[in-house]
Amino acid sequence: MLPEVLHEPQFHNPFPQLEKVAVLPFYNQSDNPNVNQDKIAQAYINELQKIPGYVVVPLGVTQEAVRIHEIGEGVEEFRRLGRILGVDAIVVGSVTDYHFYYPQRMGLAVNWYSVNPYFHPAPPGYGLPFGTSQEGEIPQRLVNEAEFALAKAQLKTQSPHTDSTETTIPLRNSQSSSESGQNGEGLPDNWPNPEGFIPPLPQKEAPAGIPSDRPVMEHIRVYNAHDASFTEALESYYDFRDDARFGGWQSYTERPNDFNAFCCYLSITEMLASRGGSDETRVVWRWSEDR
Repeated sequence: MLPEVLHEPQFHNPFPQLEKVAVLPFYNQSDNPNVNQDKIAQAYINELQKIPGYVVVPLGVTQEAVRIHEIGEGVEEFRRLGRILGVDAIVVGSVTDYHFYYPQRMGLAVNWYSVNPYFHPAPPGYGLPFGTSQEGEIPQRLVNEAEFALAKAQLKTQSPHTDSTETTIPLRNSQSSSESGQNGEGLPDNWPNPEGFIPPLPQKEAPAGIPSDRPVMEHIRVYNAHDASFTEALESYYDFRDDARFGGWQSYTERPNDFNAFCCYLSITEMLASRGGSDETRVVWRWSEDR
């Protein structure tokens, strides 16, 4: 007699300067020669286009531009393609693992390259409400991911450089650690501190640009159909789709197109959620058909 209460996850683009996006066909770095890279890229595009705040160039348009303008490999070539297409970012993805017999498995490594070379990486934790009254509401898995990213950046400052030209970019480079007064004495000038999770205040004039060839966002995961968190997320994903086919959410692991789409959905939403792109869930009241 009572309705079932469901909570639909909501996401948005947390970086308005990265609104228009082009996705290249995914590379196949798995040991499965039958992976269809174009279909994986199309699945990623379909899921990304559902996120408010994104405009995605059709895959065919991107492929035609690559062919006509003889786009090669490397960050500069990706940015040249981006300028031709008039986009803000180029998505370069790879399928690192693919197994479609139970338990199904897919590995995705996705890099977002900003066409503007002066946009630096936004690490996990950037844009989340650290240092505010909402800090306690941040999911623990996102806190762990952010702290891991911070520790990795800090340890990088203590690793011997293999290339004398290599530099370490702090999480927040609008002011040095000595200016912030947060790191204490005796630490490197480029020592990243938790202030990097909080976007700096606007400046009256644009700062001097420091070009970067690193992805502005990256996300690497392997998804397994026998993982409890995967199946729980898949059940929720299925609940909010008007799918008249039989088999329920379990059948999504048995249909390649559906499985690919869901893995792309997880890759996108996990990446955005860890950078402030998660909204309050939408509450849905669903009455039983027998009512």
